[in-house]
Amino acid sequence: MKQRAVRVAVAVAAGLMAAGAGAADLEQVYRDALTYDATLAGARASLEAGREKLPQGRAGLLPSVNLTGNSNWNEADYRTTGRSQGYNSNGWQVQLTQPLFRWQNWVQYKQGEMQVALSEAQYQLARQDLTLRAAQGYFDVLVAQDVLAAATALHEANTQQLALARKSFEVGTVTITDVHEAQSRADLSSAQTIAAESDLAVKRHALLVLTGKEPDALKGLRKGVALSRPEPADIQSWVASAETGNYAVQAAQIGREISDREVERNRAGHLPTVDLVASHGNTTSANAFAGFAKTDLDTTVVGVQLALPLFQGGAVNSRVREAAALRDKASSDLDNARRTAAQNARQAYLGVSSGLAQVKAFEAAQVSSRSALDANKLGYEVGVRINIDVLNAQSQLFDTLQKLSKARYDTLLAQLKLKAAAGTLGDDDIKAINALLD
Repeated sequence: MKQRAVRVAVAVAAGLMAAGAGAADLEQVYRDALTYDATLAGARASLEAGREKLPQGRAGLLPSVNLTGNSNWNEADYRTTGRSQGYNSNGWQVQLTQPLFRWQNWVQYKQGEMQVALSEAQYQLARQDLTLRAAQGYFDVLVAQDVLAAATALHEANTQQLALARKSFEVGTVTITDVHEAQSRADLSSAQTIAAESDLAVKRHALLVLTGKEPDALKGLRKGVALSRPEPADIQSWVASAETGNYAVQAAQIGREISDREVERNRAGHLPTVDLVASHGNTTSANAFAGFAKTDLDTTVVGVQLALPLFQGGAVNSRVREAAALRDKASSDLDNARRTAAQNARQAYLGVSSGLAQVKAFEAAQVSSRSALDANKLGYEVGVRINIDVLNAQSQLFDTLQKLSKARYDTLLAQLKLKAAAGTLGDDDIKAINALLD
């Protein structure tokens, strides 16, 4: 077991040494995720599809041109002469229709503009989500590495204390209880090391799924780096920004506007339509009343066509009521999006504030825990402390180290979540955190 712990310690140390040179950083992981992540790729495709709503809506305002043709076999019976003859007739026609007044088409065109904006907001929301997932995956690996390093160091310390307890028992200075306590702590720390190894493997694989790459090492925070407070340091300012700037709120706002237009578009089903219609065609056939002489007729027509819907079985009114109900739903969705964004902003802001306080407290606890361990070791050597005191002090120190590591990375992630809640999270925020890595 001791040899295994030594191997783990060597592997962790090698990974930390590699982090100083040639290791991947947060910005590189983020760039890899941008090109590899399947969720963002799907959002990008949805954006391209959404952009097509504008030319589709514009098409309802532009002229349409159709070409039709026919070829028919006719049987003609001329009863006064008793003659009967079959003949073929052919024809074709080109027709142009230019809408002059179709209010529903104009509304649909404006909806197309809004749907493009909606697709843009949804894509930006997906990109922000990827940014958070990339940072989360990166920090999860760093925390898992720190936990493994702490668990390995604790196991080594417990193993050394076990050896010392056995030696002291042999010379009669301690009881067998001290040996059993040391053995129990060594076994427990061994199990913790195995669990930490497994967790690190899981976190590294999660990062692999996100980026398509598994870096040999990741850069961690520089020693002594100071984490910054949110600017502005006012929770209400962040909440106000989230209620208007959050991309989910923007998407819901655009959805509400689209639903307003949908009600207007369906009401236009009661309005008349006016089209400019121009056509040109040719018909070739035999004339049964002229002894089946062949006729060749060209026709050109230009005019204005008016259509006024009078009654359509109540379908228009039904569609208006349906659109109005969906508009009410969109309004509720907008309210929910604003409340959720505000809650996320509050939660993230408090996460940053409490995280900074926790980091400061754990840094102080690290110093005091290390001093307590040194004092207990010295007291054990001179006989004023017992074995369990040293074991407890060792566990306290390494538990503090793990919590300090997690608090630091949780605070950084909360800073990103705060920016995301306000709708301002971007590449510059990744670069700012990346500058803190070593």
